[in-house]
Amino acid sequence: MMIDLNADLGEGSGSDEALLDLVSSANIACGWHAGGSNVMRDCVRLAISKGVAIGAHPSFQDPDNFGRKEMDLPADDIYAGILYQLGALSAIAQAEGGRVAHVKPHGALYNQAARDTSIADAVVAAVHDFDPSLAVFGLANSGFIETARRAGLAAIEEGFADRGYRANGSLVPRNEPGALIQSEDEMLEHVLSMVRDHRVRAVDGHWVPINVRTLCLHGDSAHAVAFAHRLRSTLTANGIAVRPASVLGA
Repeated sequence: MMIDLNADLGEGSGSDEALLDLVSSANIACGWHAGGSNVMRDCVRLAISKGVAIGAHPSFQDPDNFGRKEMDLPADDIYAGILYQLGALSAIAQAEGGRVAHVKPHGALYNQAARDTSIADAVVAAVHDFDPSLAVFGLANSGFIETARRAGLAAIEEGFADRGYRANGSLVPRNEPGALIQSEDEMLEHVLSMVRDHRVRAVDGHWVPINVRTLCLHGDSAHAVAFAHRLRSTLTANGIAVRPASVLGA
């Protein structure tokens, strides 16, 4: 059994290098919610040196809210913004001798694309028009995954090691109880249910079917590195190999 382990990086947490020793894919902020050109280049260089797959982590242009405030934007604006951010990270990766392998929207853009067809269409169209060989990471069981597959993209269903779920399969909003998993033991039980049993327990107690191919740890979490160490060792102990999403297939 194999799983991809990804982290959102380049967001100023100070944990990027340590996390890159433990993950198989890196989602690098493209400057619109966090990071910037030098940070992107540093992350790309580290990822290449450690054999970690490089992913773009585009966002709404909203650094004041860390890209976590929902926005009502025209589809053309979202499309152009994704292209702009992909172009920036891809240029840096190419100059460093690497390449972008996947795209994972950030924050509010990610969550809105999961449930809003027009936003999903705009994101998917931008990725497809930029490079149809790129994979996309999206919330497992979401409309975004379906939209990407209809467009012919490799769509990798994502589960969250450190976030709580609702009974409909969506993430618990960060301002509600149960949104963040703080206990390592709880996190490990949560992850093993997803990976081995293909289900996740929602905050109301219901079990939700889920088929994850990649697991996310938020790099800006205070527990990120400790969680990553425990998670990586627990996966190995359970016979689950950590490999980049490109090895797993869509």
